[in-house]
Amino acid sequence: MLHVESEPIEGEFQGFLVDPNDPNSPRYAGQVGRVRFSQYAYKDAILPNGSEISRDTEVMKAMIFLSEQIGKRTELDAIQASTIEEFMLKCNAVLSGPTFMNVCLGTREWENKDGYINNDLYLPKLSKAGIPLEALGVENSRLITYNVNDKNHYRPVIVKEVPVTNAFEPAPASGDDFDL
Repeated sequence: MLHVESEPIEGEFQGFLVDPNDPNSPRYAGQVGRVRFSQYAYKDAILPNGSEISRDTEVMKAMIFLSEQIGKRTELDAIQASTIEEFMLKCNAVLSGPTFMNVCLGTREWENKDGYINNDLYLPKLSKAGIPLEALGVENSRLITYNVNDKNHYRPVIVKEVPVTNAFEPAPASGDDFDL
């Protein structure tokens, strides 16, 4: 999960509190959000076509891609860890910081229990069409262009229709209420 912030916004903008539990804490200078590396959770799996997916391998691929985009592959390769969890803690220290990127975001809408439409943000899958994030000012940009008609970029909420009834009638009784 990437915790992201846009470049600072000038004017009337007031960002969220850095510490939501402290009304006196500083505020973010830009818009903030959480972005997943994939629209799917990382887990070990066997796909219907028989391909095996390893959670740890997929996480490593994502960290390698990110480190290459921000110019920190050497630092990533120097990390020594026994588990993927330990590796990720060390990645956080290496890959975090005030680096601005150009990003194409995908979104999956979903409806919460109160009927509010939420959006999960994620990076669209790498493809021949391009990459989902890259450093600012890259020559020959390969950044993916967002396409609302592409299911890898936009997955709208599927609203469940609730049938409306005009009256409630109990089911007919199958016999006398006192029959045992």
